[in-house]
Amino acid sequence: MRDPYEILGVRRDASAAAIKSAYRKLAKKHHPDANKNDPKSAARFSELNSANEIIGDEDKRKQFDRGEIDAEGKPRFQGFPGGGPGGRGRAAGGGFEQHSFRSGGAGAQGFGGGAGFEDILNSMFGGAAARGPRGGGSTTFEFDPRFATDLDLNVAMTVSLEESVKGGEKRVRLPSGKELNVRIPAGVIAGQQIRLKGQGETAAGHPPGDLLITISIAPHAVFKVDGSDLRVDLPITLYEAVLGAKVRAPTLSGAVELSIPKDTSSGRTFRLKGKGLPKPGGTAGDLFFTTRIMLPDGHDADLEALMQKWRDGHPYNPRSDLA
Repeated sequence: MRDPYEILGVRRDASAAAIKSAYRKLAKKHHPDANKNDPKSAARFSELNSANEIIGDEDKRKQFDRGEIDAEGKPRFQGFPGGGPGGRGRAAGGGFEQHSFRSGGAGAQGFGGGAGFEDILNSMFGGAAARGPRGGGSTTFEFDPRFATDLDLNVAMTVSLEESVKGGEKRVRLPSGKELNVRIPAGVIAGQQIRLKGQGETAAGHPPGDLLITISIAPHAVFKVDGSDLRVDLPITLYEAVLGAKVRAPTLSGAVELSIPKDTSSGRTFRLKGKGLPKPGGTAGDLFFTTRIMLPDGHDADLEALMQKWRDGHPYNPRSDLA
């Protein structure tokens, strides 16, 4: 992954507030729901989340700046430990370490004597390489975590719109067959990742990886997600459109009464401020209702007669602007 500072477009000495502000701005811009026709938006959004996980966290940011972890949060190889007597100190000239080798007992020494082959392995693998009898016995190797392979496990989880807003608990099944209860934080958005430490893959001699759960939000039967806003098609009758009315309209927190003014055309949009999805900082998006005039089912002779009479007395052309 690229440098997280570069991804978020901030300087290395940027304040925590500046990093947070940059992340929120870019996350809103590149959110998959706001870029439905851009297949690359999900990847960009995921990259932003990963970068924010590193430099948006004070401890991880310090580790990254010191070179202890990489842009994905994995430990970096710090080089072979040096210093100390016995032929293992740094050479004064080129900066290379000098090592002496011995293969078996005390009598088999090479390159000037001093540090043995097992000492070299200890130096290379963090002091835990050779766990066994010295001088010809069998040797067991335990590898330093700096050489660990990628043991992180990635899974996908789909939550309902209500779960994404209110939070909750959901069960996830891993490829191994193991099942875990996962707490869904309130206000989670599509593309966001939940990290469970130590719940990833395992391998002998290595610390367990993490479980990374990528969230997607299931389509809703009523609400359509548009960034942090919600949209609803609101059916109204012909007489409600002509005469005006108060109708019940759904929101995530329960139904409300919406006033439809007289002479409302199909496609007119009404806004309820703050009734959309939660935003960072405690605010919320808006809820938009778009009217759809619905005629009664079946054949209605009285309605047809009324419309014929009205047509003859009040002709008009709503498509005149299209000519």
